[in-house]
Amino acid sequence: MPLTNIEADNFTAFEDIKIPFNKGLNVLVGENGMGKTHIMKLAYAACQASKHDVSFSQKTTMLFRPDQSSIGRLVNRKKNGKNTAKVSVGSDTAKIGMTFSTKTKKWDAEITTEEKWEKQMSDLTSVFIPAKEILSNAWNLDAAVKMGNVEFDDTYLDIIAAAKIDISRGVDSAARKKYLKILQQISSGKVTLHEDRFYLKPGTQAKLEFNLVAEGLRKIALLWQLIKNGTLEKGSVLFWDEPEANINPKYIPVLAELLIMLEKEGVQIFVSTHDYFLSKYIEIKRKSDSNVQYISLYKDEMNKVQCEIAKEFELLEHNTIMDTFRQLYREEIGVVLQ
Repeated sequence: MPLTNIEADNFTAFEDIKIPFNKGLNVLVGENGMGKTHIMKLAYAACQASKHDVSFSQKTTMLFRPDQSSIGRLVNRKKNGKNTAKVSVGSDTAKIGMTFSTKTKKWDAEITTEEKWEKQMSDLTSVFIPAKEILSNAWNLDAAVKMGNVEFDDTYLDIIAAAKIDISRGVDSAARKKYLKILQQISSGKVTLHEDRFYLKPGTQAKLEFNLVAEGLRKIALLWQLIKNGTLEKGSVLFWDEPEANINPKYIPVLAELLIMLEKEGVQIFVSTHDYFLSKYIEIKRKSDSNVQYISLYKDEMNKVQCEIAKEFELLEHNTIMDTFRQLYREEIGVVLQ
């Protein structure tokens, strides 16, 4: 079941915001600090809460990692002195909500309609790819975090777990083979796992430690692994924070086309980006029946974060990516005319 909307009142960067989601590809744009990643993390926490052993409030806390694991620190303090936050995430058939205050201890928030959410969304698979590649540091990371030696939010631990597990059955489908072939041509190999360490194996050559592979190629290889092991398939939800980071610009068109293809196969996708090329190539590569929408987060004259929705990238009125691109064009013309 795809997510249909999210609401956040007095939560982190948001005073009061409601965002409708597309069942296909949702592209979040906006300046730093507008809350793009926060929206995706909150939605991802709701997806993970579809499992009976995962609490919405605890997962939210582990994704945001506030001091002392206190979810109360996620309350926006600017809204008329109010000290209570309220959030909810909905689908066509269910909705899960959460209320907490600055006085809430740890993740002891009030959760609403959690049982119905678990029942209706129990088959949901979701994955969050953080902006920074982490598989190269996967060895013993989970144990180190639990011992308190290092601190990573759950997006990093979860993506390692998702990459390790093999939940696929039987031979690859035609669609999966097509994706894997495209990605393998870019990454020049297949992902393998040995003794809790990830490697890239280029054809018949010896396997390479992930640390010896360029970060951009490691991100492509991760996508290959998630498709190969069946994590990304019809009905699943993909959250990807800044997919363009450290990827060679010549691969951006391929990446955009793969996102469109996954959307076509029934994967609901959320990406946050600051990149003109990725945003524009998604628009160019989309088909007439593609479900794509752009979500722009911006601050109004009252310094309040708002959202704008458009089906086409250039139709966004609040679009700092396009504004900067146009500014560059004007400055370039100015240099030429000097």
